[in-house]
Amino acid sequence: MTERGESVPETLPGLRAAVRGKRPRRSAKAEPVAETDPVARVLVDTPLAHLDRPFDYAVPASMADRARPGTRVKVRFAGRSLDGFVVARTVDTDHTGNLSPLLRLVSAEQVLRPAVAELTASLAERYAGTRADVLRLAVPPRHATTEKQPSPPEAQVSVDAASARAAWSAYPAADAFLAHLAGGGAPRAVWSALPGEDWPRVLASAAALTLAGGRGSVLVVPDRRDVTRVDAALTDLLGPGHHVVLTAGAGPARRYREFLAVARGTRRIVVGTRAAAFAPVHDLGLVAIWDDGDDLHAEPRAPYPHAREVLLTRAQLEDAAALVGGFARSVEAGQLLATGWSHEISAPRAALRAAVTVSMAGATDHQLERDPMTRATRMPKQVHDAVVDGLGRGPVLVQTPRRGYAASLACERCRTPARCGVCTGPLEVSGPAVPPACRWCGAVDEAWVCSVCGHRGLRAPVVGELRTAEELGRAFPSTPVVTSGGDHVAASVAARPAIVVATPGAEPVAAGGYAAVVLLDTWLALARPDLRTEEEALRRWLNAAGLAGPGAGVVAVGDPAHPALQALVRWDPAGFARREAAARTEAHLPPASRLATITGDPGAVDDAVTLLDRPPGTELLGPVETAGGESRMVVRVPRVHGPTLSRALGEVQRVRSARKLDPVRIQVDPMSL
Repeated sequence: MTERGESVPETLPGLRAAVRGKRPRRSAKAEPVAETDPVARVLVDTPLAHLDRPFDYAVPASMADRARPGTRVKVRFAGRSLDGFVVARTVDTDHTGNLSPLLRLVSAEQVLRPAVAELTASLAERYAGTRADVLRLAVPPRHATTEKQPSPPEAQVSVDAASARAAWSAYPAADAFLAHLAGGGAPRAVWSALPGEDWPRVLASAAALTLAGGRGSVLVVPDRRDVTRVDAALTDLLGPGHHVVLTAGAGPARRYREFLAVARGTRRIVVGTRAAAFAPVHDLGLVAIWDDGDDLHAEPRAPYPHAREVLLTRAQLEDAAALVGGFARSVEAGQLLATGWSHEISAPRAALRAAVTVSMAGATDHQLERDPMTRATRMPKQVHDAVVDGLGRGPVLVQTPRRGYAASLACERCRTPARCGVCTGPLEVSGPAVPPACRWCGAVDEAWVCSVCGHRGLRAPVVGELRTAEELGRAFPSTPVVTSGGDHVAASVAARPAIVVATPGAEPVAAGGYAAVVLLDTWLALARPDLRTEEEALRRWLNAAGLAGPGAGVVAVGDPAHPALQALVRWDPAGFARREAAARTEAHLPPASRLATITGDPGAVDDAVTLLDRPPGTELLGPVETAGGESRMVVRVPRVHGPTLSRALGEVQRVRSARKLDPVRIQVDPMSL
């Protein structure tokens, strides 16, 4: 290729000859190359890690004006026709051989904006993956028919700044954040929402103020029900024509239509689930995530990025404001405050005390005197009294951590877990008149006999929301009982007396809030063998309690001395996050350290560990056998060496890919272990 400023050969042979430094040969069939920026740098869609970089191609003159950065093309690669994205147009190349021409321009639509292209590179390095994998998450599949349709023009907007700011009036520190945001700045904050807060409207207000300043926003929430609420709040605040909804379940045509509206700049606000974190918003001014501790924010496909990290990386790269909000506070959000990366937005303690009262069943001597079995009974008298009191004012929410009817069974006499006679799987009962059946193979066992004591009776040490609803229905026969969990999740309930039994994350929203909230079987939520067990349990309880209406009572059944339950009673997610962070620092666990897992066949894992260029302070934990029969090694380094570990793991992937070795699955900072 010629140096910058020199004349550009008019034909592809001329371009190739310039690269070789030879005189071009004449060819009647040769197609002229572009006169301006004749070289296209293309990210080719290939899963091979050692080929994860842009490749140079010659731009035919017929594509000169349309093969712009961000467009989709077809290229010849390793003897095959593959898809790719043009990421740059240049006048020169470092390639020393012949440059192949672009085969075809798939679409002139610029769907990969430069800022998003830079984001994919950063995330691929952060999570030891490939840019091709990240691009599949960032850019939805093309829908040709939709692409031919024009996007609707952006409607004129008039933002009532006073009304938008009023939504944040309960949080004194929000004034400085909103002023900075409206003025075009990039403030960063961790927001602890008040129980009963209409958080969708609060988020929408921040996006409205950002739009009033001429910039766009990306709002990411855990699931479709949350998207619907924020969608309604934005429409109510701004009217139609200013935002789009991006979710994976929207269907290919609708999803691509909404994506194009953002890419073309006719829509400036995006609300959606984790895929929306990559939305190509023009003039991005705000990224926000609600309930960042929810595991729905973690991408289950390689390279497994977390929506929180995607958004915070975007904020850093695009100089945008960042807002991490929720009723609970993740340890990672607490770390953002501890390091000074962000500031806290929270309500005064007096406002918290006025918003909700949380109590523990059997926490006082007086309660134990009234009901000596309070701590041994699943639904003690205090729960019954709370339900009766709440039903006098509206709906009552009862959260139970298990779905189904009787999710596990045991011998009535000796308490031995009941197992299937066919495959030794656990038995369960799915309804009041249904015989026990295996959760693994589905075999029905009507004549079950305990293998230890020979007894035929069964008991349910753990019951689900259906059995709980049945028990409450008998206790309150004149009150309607609504269940929400599993495949049947209710979005909302009316503001009239009813008992709503729901599993964590499936709680319907009550108009005006719940009159009372009951948290059952808290011991079960604390029994999971996981790094985040206590953090996740508290998050689930706070989210349920956050649905309570003004002045409602929350009653939890469990051990009053447990730190997570104490944090619930005090409504102190910030203090709990600090405590968890300190404990993890002592144990060298994230976020004080960077942690990665390498999973695969034992030989492949051993080889990957051998190839790893270990940063200083690296610890290897394992290998251990996973439930699927694979081998897993945990690699841990001090946080300061986290970027070095990610780069080293990426190099392992490239070396193994080039050698065509058996693949291993690498996850950096997995949500759980």
